[in-house]
Amino acid sequence: MSPPLNHQPFDAATPGFIRSLRHRNYRLYFFGQLISLPGNWIQNIALGWLVYRLTDSALLLGIVGFSGQIPSLFLTPLAGVFADRTGRRKILLTTQTVSMLIALSVSVLIFSGHIKVWHIILSAVLNGISVAFDTPFRHAFLVNMVPDKKDLQNAIALNSTLFNTARFAGPPLGGLLIAVSGEAVCFLINGLSYLAVIWSLSLMKVNENPVKTEKASVLTDLLQGVQYSWKEAPIRILLLMVITTSLLGLPFQVFMPVFAREVLQGDSRTLGYLIGAIGAGALTGAVFLATRRTLGGIPLIILISALMFSAGLMAFSASPTLLLSVLLLVITGFGMVVEFASSNTLLQTLVDDRMRGRVVALYSMSFMGFTPLGSLLTGWLAEIAGVQFTVFVAGFCCLIAALFFYRKLNVIRKAIARQ
Repeated sequence: MSPPLNHQPFDAATPGFIRSLRHRNYRLYFFGQLISLPGNWIQNIALGWLVYRLTDSALLLGIVGFSGQIPSLFLTPLAGVFADRTGRRKILLTTQTVSMLIALSVSVLIFSGHIKVWHIILSAVLNGISVAFDTPFRHAFLVNMVPDKKDLQNAIALNSTLFNTARFAGPPLGGLLIAVSGEAVCFLINGLSYLAVIWSLSLMKVNENPVKTEKASVLTDLLQGVQYSWKEAPIRILLLMVITTSLLGLPFQVFMPVFAREVLQGDSRTLGYLIGAIGAGALTGAVFLATRRTLGGIPLIILISALMFSAGLMAFSASPTLLLSVLLLVITGFGMVVEFASSNTLLQTLVDDRMRGRVVALYSMSFMGFTPLGSLLTGWLAEIAGVQFTVFVAGFCCLIAALFFYRKLNVIRKAIARQ
């Protein structure tokens, strides 16, 4: 007799920290991402260094960041509607293939010596379109890979652990590769790494049951998702918190090349250390979340992590040395990932299944779609007032948002108690 689609051959032996790996489909996804995600971060550091090497402009760093993420603001909510209607694995195979071809194309342009800034901006836009569809489908697909909701929190935390392990390991390696071989190799490595995810998705056997719609239009479904998210106070509060932090806080990362070269007088390896420090803090935060089994303390954890993120950001903006900067970015990275991953966990737990794709899309849009607007805004401010002042102001605004969230803690706690 053949095993079930999500056969779990070692349930009893699976440690709590990795308990979601009991599910075969999630194991395939996990190990595919384990190979692919470091390539993403190697490319990310190469992208920022390449732009700054070609232009010496903080504003253009902001513009490239804006170009890569602005498609999410407009397309991710629509993608969320389709994530509730259509098979998710086929779309993920398509988006991963598109991103692979873009990375390989940019690599060829750099190797040939024909790379221009407009090539980088165009590739960022095209990749942003792919990611705008990939993200809500990937988040919604999680319930297909991990059908037992008891393991969902752990799967989300393991995803974050994967992502931030790559964030920790990829940038230092990318900085070294840039110094030794140039940016083209970084794009090439990332392009080839997508093959691991494509392979893992192709091996999965999943039962997908898209939501049956009553011939409603895409716009109608989208509006229903927005209305539902606004009407449900806990979901509304969480999304507003994520939007604020994404708009004002997350854009600090696009300025790391400026801090590395101008503030700390370093090179591409210095940039790798800074981004790696963010990854080290983020990885620590993700591991911390993966060891948790209950939701009871999550609202307070979101508050504390938001305070850590904002305080770390303000202190980093004034740091005069590399060592202190690295330590502060570890704190900042910890607060950042714990705040976002915890918010994602609560949303996935509180949301009605029929609205899952749309609400997850709004969450994805909140941290991906508003960040480019923030990149453009802070890039403009950095040209006028400098990156250190800009990052300090961003951290202070995030502190105000955290204090607002503190006043809404009881609303979130009551919603959890009803589950």
